[in-house]
Amino acid sequence: MPALHPFKPRLFQALRGYSRQQLVADLGAGLTVGIVALPLAMAFAIASGLKPEQGIFTAVIAGFLIAALGGSNVQIGGPAGAFIVIVYGIQAQYGLANLIIATMLAGVLLFLLGLLRLGALVRYIPVGIVIGFTNGIAVLIGLSQLKDFLGLRIEKMPADFFAQLATLWAHIGTINLAALALGLGSLALVVVWPKSYAMPAAPVGLAQKARRLAAQVPGTVIALVLATLTARIVGLDVETIGSRFGGIPQSLPDFALPAFDWAGAKQLLMPTLTIALLGAIESLLCARVADNMSDLPRHDPNQELMAQGVANFVTPLFGGMPATGTIARTSTNVRSGARTPVAGMVHAITLLAIVLVAAPLAVHVPLSALAGILLFVAWNMGEWHEFARLRQFKLPYRTVVLGSFVLTVVFDLTVAVEAGLLMACVFFILRMSDLFRIEPLAVPQAPPGVQVMQVYGALFFGAVGKLEPLPAQLPPGTRALVLEMHRLVSLDTTGVDALLQLARALRRRGIALVLADLNEQPLSLMQRAGLEEILGPDCIVPTLERALGRYADEEADSHLPSAVAPA
Repeated sequence: MPALHPFKPRLFQALRGYSRQQLVADLGAGLTVGIVALPLAMAFAIASGLKPEQGIFTAVIAGFLIAALGGSNVQIGGPAGAFIVIVYGIQAQYGLANLIIATMLAGVLLFLLGLLRLGALVRYIPVGIVIGFTNGIAVLIGLSQLKDFLGLRIEKMPADFFAQLATLWAHIGTINLAALALGLGSLALVVVWPKSYAMPAAPVGLAQKARRLAAQVPGTVIALVLATLTARIVGLDVETIGSRFGGIPQSLPDFALPAFDWAGAKQLLMPTLTIALLGAIESLLCARVADNMSDLPRHDPNQELMAQGVANFVTPLFGGMPATGTIARTSTNVRSGARTPVAGMVHAITLLAIVLVAAPLAVHVPLSALAGILLFVAWNMGEWHEFARLRQFKLPYRTVVLGSFVLTVVFDLTVAVEAGLLMACVFFILRMSDLFRIEPLAVPQAPPGVQVMQVYGALFFGAVGKLEPLPAQLPPGTRALVLEMHRLVSLDTTGVDALLQLARALRRRGIALVLADLNEQPLSLMQRAGLEEILGPDCIVPTLERALGRYADEEADSHLPSAVAPA
């Protein structure tokens, strides 16, 4: 059994030799990300069918734990847009109490994945599947926001994709023009607001300096403030956080154990796997993106999964929702100059301070403004350019991408990943079997009756069918078939059995099978499978020359005069 991964948070390593300069950089980055995270945390919770404070408390608690215990210098954890559809569906089908239990069980599973050093397995998920389900989730997020964006009078949105379309169409006549105007204004402002990462390093001129100064304040915050002031001053009849949820509590969350029922928990297998799978994929993809954006030490995927596990186990105890690494906030953290996990911890403390001080102001925030922000998040989340690039790729890749996308939209993430992996495996088997070839090799010095063929690729269960026609293809008078295997890179047990069946078929025709010049892996498997003893002595030889020399010697011996007995 492999050794368990040690629990070594990156924070301990980062604090060695921690300097004042690093502290200043981390404080600035943490404050910036905390402000950015506030509207997103509320919007993600509301879109998931939860209360806004549940998103904020998740960002505070999970954000602090993921930063303090994780394996990345700059990862920012919290509620993520990718979880919106998942959380909404689980709550609608199983209820809030079971959502909490499923999140905690997913936390245990994530911790075990890291402890058992399985973090690297997430990287084996093909990129086509990731693109497919990411774009699918983005579509579902955008669809889920149309109700509040248009101000439609719908009591509760269903979780099913087609049911959502039908519900939106049935209530399209209840559109609220004031809500639509606020939503469009918020969306437009977030789109055009200057971004700090797009600013020149050394701005020249008053206009450029003003843009750089404005870019320090997140566009999402400006959009929420202006939308809230407009709704209050003009007196627009739009739904707000206060009218739907009664506001946000100006206090710390209460600790509460969920009512655990083993019979009910057994039904939460798929929700648990879905939360754990999405959390693992999102957090490790986010950490890899952060690695490529800075010169800091690369993340430890197993430690990151253990931190995600702890966060998802603890946060629901305070009413939180599933959490993972968030690419947008992590990118903001890196671009703001973060150097250590202290920045992520400061971001969580900043959010908590805002809640304790300014929670009463949130009651006036229009939900259509939050929906406009989430539409922008959904658009940025999707990798739409990959659809345009599909024409450059072959049918297997297109099938995986589009199949994962459609299955995510119509069914759910778990089905999409399972089916995507199945499709990817089938196409991989077909591609590898196409690469396996057996071709005649012209050898001038080959003795009469000895046929030489060269083997290419991997001889595995998907390619063994190409061995079966060989006996019928050999010309009459063949006494030996030599397979030159220097270019055989891999062999599995089905391939060993196919070679054995080939040898038996040839033996019935009076033809010997000789295997020459094998690489280490095929030779090792043949020896362990006992193929050498079955084929007979001198049937597995190190070089082609030796195999040909054996039959050349036999040919020479057959031409010697027979001995005559003395009279």
